[in-house]
Amino acid sequence: MTSLHTGDQLDEYRIDGVAARSGMASIFRATDLRTGLPVAIKIPHPEMEGDPVFFDRFHREGDIGRKLDHPGVMKVLPQNGQSQVYMVMEWVDGHLLRQLMNEQRKLPPERATRIAIGIANALDYIHSHGIVHRDLKPENIMIDANDNIKLIDFGIAADVAARRLTFAKFSQTMGTPDYISPEQVKGKRGDARSDIFALGVMLYEMLAGKVPFTGSNAFLIMNDRLLNNPVPPREVDPSISPQLQEIIYRALEREPAKRYATAKEMILDMEHQDQVGVAERPESRDWKTRRTPYGRKILFYLMLFMIPIVVFGLLLWVARH
Repeated sequence: MTSLHTGDQLDEYRIDGVAARSGMASIFRATDLRTGLPVAIKIPHPEMEGDPVFFDRFHREGDIGRKLDHPGVMKVLPQNGQSQVYMVMEWVDGHLLRQLMNEQRKLPPERATRIAIGIANALDYIHSHGIVHRDLKPENIMIDANDNIKLIDFGIAADVAARRLTFAKFSQTMGTPDYISPEQVKGKRGDARSDIFALGVMLYEMLAGKVPFTGSNAFLIMNDRLLNNPVPPREVDPSISPQLQEIIYRALEREPAKRYATAKEMILDMEHQDQVGVAERPESRDWKTRRTPYGRKILFYLMLFMIPIVVFGLLLWVARH
């Protein structure tokens, strides 16, 4: 029931207007008639309520949001006796980080670092409570006028206390091609270090004005991070310090074991950049060498082509014998 209008009522809430729409749900600004406080109400489009993947995702987002209580995480408010499927959240004055990045393109290092520290603090909190976001991106981060942030949309988050959801079961658990980690590209579940990789991508993007890994389609974007090194941030903007570039490289390590183990480790480096040792990295020397996955694609399509030939050969052999 997303055809609500200003002045309509939903249980104990008055709809004040539409805040945002997507292909799956609408978010309305509303007033809690019991407290008089503004809230955000997320209501799925009617056609989505029958989608089992979306239904699971919507309810997981609500369950996780009600468990968490941190200034850097969007709070989902408890409700009882709902007459339909919806989610009530705290109202946040601000806009998406994506909007800020679109308007500013590149942020000064000090501001980009400040925002990244805020995100990392929120990640440290959710990770300490057994939650991995798994779809961290500028579209899932709210930011206010003072650069305070809130993580939103825990629809594909992993709760270690809940039943396991794997890539093989739901492709939606992969995240967004520009920000997912190499291990997620390979179909692995991903853990807290996958969120740190996504934060490294966003820090790079805030500083350089573009994402580190590119391609003309999702397949090429995801494979670029497996095969190639990004343009060093200091090549894009020399005002970026060697220490801040080193922090980005540590967050973007392909092997999770080489990456920051926790968000707290990354916070300490961002807060004390003068103490960050700068390593001599091949990534900063060999980034112009580009490899492509076309060899693998050719082999893949060749195998697909051979399948019907092999099947036909087997059927012919069986018929003759």
